[in-house]
Amino acid sequence: MPFVSTKKMFKKAMEEGYSIGAFNTNNLEIVQAIVDAAGKTNSPVIIQISEGAREYAGTEDLAAIVRAELEMSPKLVSALHQDHGSSFEICKSAIIAGFNSVMIDGSHLPFEENVKLTKKVVDYAHKKNVTVEAELGELIGEQFDAGEGNIKSEGAYTDPKKAKEFVERTGCDSLAVSIGTSHGVYKFKGVPKLDLKRLEEIHKMIPKVPLVLHGASSILEKYVKMATEHGAEISGARGVPESVIRKSSKFGIVKVNVDSDLRLAMTATIRKYMDENPGEVDPRKYLGAGRDALEKLIIRKFKAFGCLGKA
Repeated sequence: MPFVSTKKMFKKAMEEGYSIGAFNTNNLEIVQAIVDAAGKTNSPVIIQISEGAREYAGTEDLAAIVRAELEMSPKLVSALHQDHGSSFEICKSAIIAGFNSVMIDGSHLPFEENVKLTKKVVDYAHKKNVTVEAELGELIGEQFDAGEGNIKSEGAYTDPKKAKEFVERTGCDSLAVSIGTSHGVYKFKGVPKLDLKRLEEIHKMIPKVPLVLHGASSILEKYVKMATEHGAEISGARGVPESVIRKSSKFGIVKVNVDSDLRLAMTATIRKYMDENPGEVDPRKYLGAGRDALEKLIIRKFKAFGCLGKA
């Protein structure tokens, strides 16, 4: 099953006004949940593997699992993406391993260094027919003011004018922007708020460039409650409302990254299963329960992003 170019996927998404879910995976069960959800609903999907996941399970191992699962769903519209590559070497190794999309994350670097690094990856990747996602504006962990949900440092937000210059100079195919999201399950201490006005300004500056939203998990209360009832210490975890994410597609967001939601749903489900079945030692039972929960969650995300049945 050949992967589909994200250029093609994003073009359709921009024309029809929806976002594509990009889901991170670390193991077989998560890959199965992603592929089954996309296959059953005829939805486009991006499967992501981070540096950490590659270190945990092995690049070739995870890539082989993805390919094997996709061979059983030959009509699936999908891409395999390197998430948050920190260096040229990391991105190059992903391309060699068969990824057809990579992200080079130089957002923590000074602007000129970010441009230089991104351009180097773009030049190499495009020769291999691989698309490149870059990032301008910094997403860190819990970085919000209590009660407001705003990034503490104005400099962490993406500057619309700089975004235009960055894309023109690097030639990147898509751009991850910072408008108030963050990684992890504690995204907001107050009322969730994204700077959609800034996003609109960015989109006006680069209307033909696909934009990406990182740190956009919704941290559903259902799973926070389930996890805490079964021993987890994550009270107060809060994410980005799905309704807000849907609005972002009006301003160029065609890819929405989902990782923390998957971790939370799987962990909560497994905790519940083990509490209710204290004598169970078969990993297939609790991992299977987690996989089933993920499949339902991913289908919910397809609906929330507007990409359900859009393959």
